[in-house]
Amino acid sequence: MSDTRVVLINGARQSGKSTLVRLLAKERTAEWRSLDTPVVRQTAQEDPAGFVAFPDLMVIDEIQRVPELMLSIKEQVDTDPRPGRFLLTGSARVLGPRKPGRAAS
Repeated sequence: MSDTRVVLINGARQSGKSTLVRLLAKERTAEWRSLDTPVVRQTAQEDPAGFVAFPDLMVIDEIQRVPELMLSIKEQVDTDPRPGRFLLTGSARVLGPRKPGRAAS
């Protein structure tokens, strides 16, 4: 987090990703957003750029649920290259195309 703009912790469900993120971010002020929450997920889908517009660390849990956020995050860090901007978790293949017929979990 001290030298990287975006950190992704990716792994199987229930493997401790969120617990690890809490430990990594506990010393910092952070905006926490879980895309498992329907209203949060809907907000992210409706306005991806507004959703990620935050000046400090933003933690987004289950990023694979709203893949459109990745482009908005890229725009944010391209504009403001400070390290430690986003800490993401995902339990599915986040980077790269999905296989046909497979929905995000």
